[in-house]
Amino acid sequence: MNRWTSDTYRANAAYVPALGAAVLALLDPKPGERILDVGCGEGTLTAQIGALAASVVGIDVSTEMVSAAKARGLDARVIDAERLPFDHEFDAVFSNAALHWVRDHDAMLAGVHRALKPGGRFVAEFGGHGNIAAIQVAVRSVLAHRGWDTNIHRYYATPAEYSARLVAHGFTVTQIDLIPRPTPLPTGMRGWLETFERATLDRIPPDSRELFIAEVEDLLREEVCDRDGNWTAHYVRLRFRATTNH
Repeated sequence: MNRWTSDTYRANAAYVPALGAAVLALLDPKPGERILDVGCGEGTLTAQIGALAASVVGIDVSTEMVSAAKARGLDARVIDAERLPFDHEFDAVFSNAALHWVRDHDAMLAGVHRALKPGGRFVAEFGGHGNIAAIQVAVRSVLAHRGWDTNIHRYYATPAEYSARLVAHGFTVTQIDLIPRPTPLPTGMRGWLETFERATLDRIPPDSRELFIAEVEDLLREEVCDRDGNWTAHYVRLRFRATTNH
């Protein structure tokens, strides 16, 4: 589902690419390399990679995000991460804050491995085990209490679990870490919900969406909002570097 809009993301979640410096450093793009950015969004990090490498291709499922990336002059394409069409053409595959949305990680990992040249590397960061746990509990509690659909797909793996998946798809894991990252929310819990629970909000009757937001905020306020009204999301990230064995 194409849930992202560039204006909403820019207003409420600009901190996401801004916090990508560490995983970008782990990628360490070199002149002459060709790199694939999976889940490129508006292309903020894609452009930074392109400034260091010979060429970069960004892919995303959101047509609007891809259009925003193209407006930056980037080679951005609407492609599903589970259906990568590339064949041994990239020196590295990169991803930041996107893979937890992928439903079929086996299909995605097979496509990443196929896209890489022999000895190529896969460097990524996404939500890890325990990510936004309080928010998830609050959202599901309100949905269940109101009799609404509680199905929310996000995949937050442990290092051991994801290492095993990488190895099963022919990668050698050289680094994998689970990193707590409490993150201030510049537009509060409302802005976070309107961005990252867009698909959930779309399933709720329109005249009940304000009620949903208010009830989630009420459940969370004591734990993740300070006395000055500043909200924090307790992010946990899984960051890794792996190389192909072929």
